[in-house]
Amino acid sequence: MDKIKGLFCKECKKPYPAEAIHVCEFCFGPLEVAYNYEVIQKNISKEKIMQGPLSLWRYADLLPVESQPTVGLNTGFTPFVHAKNLGKQLGLDYLYLKNDSVNAPTLSFKDRVVAVALTRARELGFDTVACASTGNLANSVSANAAEANFKCFVFIPADLEAGKILGNLVYKPNVVAVEGTYDDVNRLCSEIAGEYPWAFVNINVRPYYSEGSKTLAFETAEALGWQAPDHVVVPIASGSLLTKIYKGFHEFERLNLIPSVTTQIHGAQAEGCSPVATAFKKKKDFIQPVKPDTIAKSLAIGNPADGFYAIKIAQETGGLIESVSDTEIIEGIKLLAENEGIFTETAGGVTIAVLKKLANQGVFQKNKSVVAYITGNGLKTQEAIAPAVGAPWHIQPNLKSFQNTLQKEGK
Repeated sequence: MDKIKGLFCKECKKPYPAEAIHVCEFCFGPLEVAYNYEVIQKNISKEKIMQGPLSLWRYADLLPVESQPTVGLNTGFTPFVHAKNLGKQLGLDYLYLKNDSVNAPTLSFKDRVVAVALTRARELGFDTVACASTGNLANSVSANAAEANFKCFVFIPADLEAGKILGNLVYKPNVVAVEGTYDDVNRLCSEIAGEYPWAFVNINVRPYYSEGSKTLAFETAEALGWQAPDHVVVPIASGSLLTKIYKGFHEFERLNLIPSVTTQIHGAQAEGCSPVATAFKKKKDFIQPVKPDTIAKSLAIGNPADGFYAIKIAQETGGLIESVSDTEIIEGIKLLAENEGIFTETAGGVTIAVLKKLANQGVFQKNKSVVAYITGNGLKTQEAIAPAVGAPWHIQPNLKSFQNTLQKEGK
């Protein structure tokens, strides 16, 4: 028997074949991959995983591909850092950072989801891949499509950071900059997906694509000695990452790879685009869409598809969903860099700023394990941080000039 049974609707549970579809035709709910866990249980073990490749594909038994992986063979298995300096500042003895800012090939966690999506797209017979993106996803689709010989179209908001636009163009895909928000881009791509036989990774291939995020949970549990952490802090854009990290821990539990999971799942948003945090705080069971206005462009999804599910998970696990200002985001980027030598983009600044806010609120106990997910590299959003980091000393090429400046700077 195959490990993939098919797809099913997350709302009404109606079954579907494992094809390039993502929405239930009956109730319009999102589709999820249905696994045969009995088959997986017979094939998976800690020993097999540890003997596997040093990439996300060590967890292939729990990913929605049926053949040998063909994309992202060096993706994942990123550093898991015991952040002692930052932890000391925040009063946490066991603070860890899952650092996907150095993921391969494009320095963000999106490399994980794209590796799975493009491998599955090839299995389904597609020769062209595409996406709607706030930046990081487009970079990853462009790079991986180039290496895997797919034709490629990426659709982005026209006001993206320069580093992310360049990070598409260099791989020579077809880059389409749309005058509008990400939500405008996404709506357009949904129309295009209905007209062209392309694999849109976050539309018709989304059930498979989103499963790649689970590997962050798998790697976290393995790094912690085969157990789930007490707390995690996850940035929220669409909400999918948070839901899949939750799913990953519980799949490991279901397969007896880790003990019972009691992890509290916390979400992080920017105040300028915080529809999920707002709904959570107001105890609403629906998301009110917003127009984004924040430096954290990679999280700027005003109508998040999985926001409702992210709220449910936070509530069920005893977690919180908080938001932070642009000023706090900048301070979060600096705090991480100055204490741990990790330069993250604005999404990581959101995560660290919310981590600090929750720590200051007394949410975490000193001896509990806390994992913060750093999802992208700061070199991609330099404009956001540049005004806040000062300037280099300018001296003449002689010792006296250096000594005078040293004295002037009080060092």
